[in-house]
Amino acid sequence: LMNQQLTLDLPHRAALGREDFLVTDSNAAAVALIDQWPNWPSYGAIIVGPPGSGKSHLVEVWRQKSQAQFSRSEMLTIEAIPTLLGTGHCAIEITSTKPERAIFHALNFAKQEGRNLLLTAQQPIAEWAITIPDLASRLNALPTVMIGKPDDALLRGVLVKLFLDRQIAVDEATLNYMLLRMPRSLQSARDIVAAIDQQALVEKAEITRHFVARVLSGFTNPDLFDEGS
Repeated sequence: LMNQQLTLDLPHRAALGREDFLVTDSNAAAVALIDQWPNWPSYGAIIVGPPGSGKSHLVEVWRQKSQAQFSRSEMLTIEAIPTLLGTGHCAIEITSTKPERAIFHALNFAKQEGRNLLLTAQQPIAEWAITIPDLASRLNALPTVMIGKPDDALLRGVLVKLFLDRQIAVDEATLNYMLLRMPRSLQSARDIVAAIDQQALVEKAEITRHFVARVLSGFTNPDLFDEGS
């Protein structure tokens, strides 16, 4: 049984392989979409989800499978599209829809050249404020899957994996305490575990509920309305 006190300060990196991505009801449809490639029903697909829901991880899983390029929409230009899609596929994170013509050109290029496009966004297409009707029509014709905010099962699994990766033992009561009080995002889970790891090394402390409470006090939780204590 692992000692509750940290024993090693191991280097840590985010694992981006498909086998490292935990699947629950909140992300199962998006994971299935990635697993279906290259047998997609269309030349493109869209994943929509809030910040911290795992979109970036799934994009990296797909890029490893497809050797795709990557761009953010605010950097996208019509001139760059032959480079991004000329020899393979591309993932585009929709951070702004201002370059509408470039997005439209990318869709046309991918369809004509037999490439695949994976688009990710925080809002559904209906909220993108698109002014080019043909672009809206093209986007609405693509398969779209939604990722919800991480549910308790996913957050619990991610926390356990992060602690195990760092050789940190945490009891069930402390884990439950964290789940009730932490921000509901995968990035928050990573940030909190990293902060716990760092502070425990500094203090040479065990990971107790009281210790975790002190670390969590440095993080805000906008989704928590009544934590009960």
